[in-house]
Amino acid sequence: MSFKSRVTSTVLLLFCLLPLAACAKKKPEPPKKPPIPVTVGTATVKSVPVHVKAIGTVEPYATVAIKAQVGGLLSKVHFREGQDVRKGDLLFTIDPRPYEAQIRQYEAVLAKNRALLDNAREEARRYGDLAKKGYVARDQYEQFRTNELALEATVNADKAVLENARLQLGYCSIPAPVSGRTGSLIVNEGNLIKANADTAMVVINQVQPVYVAFSVPERNLSEIRSRMRSGSLSVAVNLSTGDVHAETGKLTFIENTVDPATGTIKLKGAFANRENKLWPGQYVNTTLTLAELANTVVVPTQAVQTGQQGQYVFVVKQDTVELRQVTTGPSFEGETVIEKGVIAGEQVITDGQMRLVPGAKIEILIAGKPGAVPTPNPAPAAGEKK
Repeated sequence: MSFKSRVTSTVLLLFCLLPLAACAKKKPEPPKKPPIPVTVGTATVKSVPVHVKAIGTVEPYATVAIKAQVGGLLSKVHFREGQDVRKGDLLFTIDPRPYEAQIRQYEAVLAKNRALLDNAREEARRYGDLAKKGYVARDQYEQFRTNELALEATVNADKAVLENARLQLGYCSIPAPVSGRTGSLIVNEGNLIKANADTAMVVINQVQPVYVAFSVPERNLSEIRSRMRSGSLSVAVNLSTGDVHAETGKLTFIENTVDPATGTIKLKGAFANRENKLWPGQYVNTTLTLAELANTVVVPTQAVQTGQQGQYVFVVKQDTVELRQVTTGPSFEGETVIEKGVIAGEQVITDGQMRLVPGAKIEILIAGKPGAVPTPNPAPAAGEKK
């Protein structure tokens, strides 16, 4: 092959390779990522109460164990076990006949000694007159006078014995010392009752009003005491089986010492319990209201996330998101107070945060359906800072 032919072939080969080199340098464009579907909530301004929640137990306002002060046969029970009774209602009657007979005996002894006393007084008076005239010796008069004083003391003792016997007879009728509900009846009619026995005849629990006892962390003690000095604190309870508040009462008691084992302080709230919704021994969810934060920014609680640098939220910016560090306050009914980091009117991501990064494209879902257009954030009001 001639030199000219070789040059021509080389030139042609270079022209063929140039398009291949250009194709090799051109890179394919990566596929665009679809927007991430999310749900959003709006930061609003409202008043939020500051609560301390705990598990409490219902306690009776008063508990009285009924015992007999005298012994005897139980002749009558005037109530049914589990019945509501009022203060003064008759509960039991112990056979009064032995005590009535004893009273008659003491009355007879008193009448006898009174007659002797009247006679001794008359004799002492008569001998006193004779002693003044010198008809009898002074010592003889003193003997009658001493006998009069002795019988007077005997009569006073008889009166005391008779009064005690009448008191014992009164103890045969046992009334209710408080209003409340009776428990199980321990003794029945016909039983022989022992005075001041170890076992009560029945126990009465006063449940109107009623106490709820609960414990809160000691870090809340200073604020609780401060709030109580300025006014009463409200306590709400709801049953463990329901969400509706059963009763609302007032905080009435703070224990005088902190439990060193648990670091908590025991409190008690008093409740009217007019409908008997609260029952002694029952466990309840207790909510103590300490204060109310007025005009605070709140967001849905599920919008708040926790990372290595603290808590944060994703804030909607047109069709993208911005990660915003926040300072949170208390939570109430599914909303959390934002003390710093979000202003009212801004939209925050409430679901779908796990797939987000700052600047990610998003698609807002409404009622689980895509296609919503993000609402532009309103311009901050004068004086407001992001």
